[in-house]
Amino acid sequence: MDVSRDRAWETLTKYTQSEALRRHALAVEASVGGYAGRLGEDEELWRATALLHDFDYEIHPTLDKHPQDGAPILREEGYPEEVVEAVLSHAEHLAMPRDTPLKKTLFACDELSGFVHACGLVRPDGIATLEPRSVKKKLKQPSFAAGVHRDEVYTGAELLQLELEEHISNVIESMRPIAAQLGLQAPGEGA
Repeated sequence: MDVSRDRAWETLTKYTQSEALRRHALAVEASVGGYAGRLGEDEELWRATALLHDFDYEIHPTLDKHPQDGAPILREEGYPEEVVEAVLSHAEHLAMPRDTPLKKTLFACDELSGFVHACGLVRPDGIATLEPRSVKKKLKQPSFAAGVHRDEVYTGAELLQLELEEHISNVIESMRPIAAQLGLQAPGEGA
C-alpha cells in the first residue's frame, strides 16, 4: 500500500472524533513534515506517520493500551511496518529504539508541538509572533500545560542534535502556516 497523507487523515478521523486530538495530530504533522522537507526525506510518508501517531488514543487512552493496541489496527489497515514502528516508538513507556530519522523526529515533535500549541492559545495573536524564548520561559513554569512531559521536549532536541531554541523555532515555523486550522489565529485574521 502506498502511504498517503489523505489515507492517514481518513484513518485518523475514523478513530478520532475529538477536535483537540485532531488538532494535535495536525500540529505534529506540520512539525514532522517541516523536518522532512529540511532533511530531504519522504514528506508524504512522514506526514502520514505523524497524523497516525495518536490515532488510537480515544479508544486506548491509557499507557497499557496506547499505542501498542493500535498497532494491529494499523497493520490491518495495510500500513507498512515502517509507519507502525515509528508510531510505537513515539511512546516513551515502550522503550523502543528510535533508530531512524523518522522515529527521532516524531518523538521530538510530539510533546513540543503540543506545548507550542498551548503557548499560542494564551496569546492574543495566536502563534503569529510567538518566539522561542517565550516558549522556553513557559517550559520553566510547571503549572503551564502541565500534561506536557518537559523531559521529552528536551530529549527530543537532543535526539535531533539541535539546540532547544532552534528546535522550538523550527516547530513554530512549521505550525504557522496552519494556524487557522489549529485555532491559533488572532481574531479578525483571514483564513
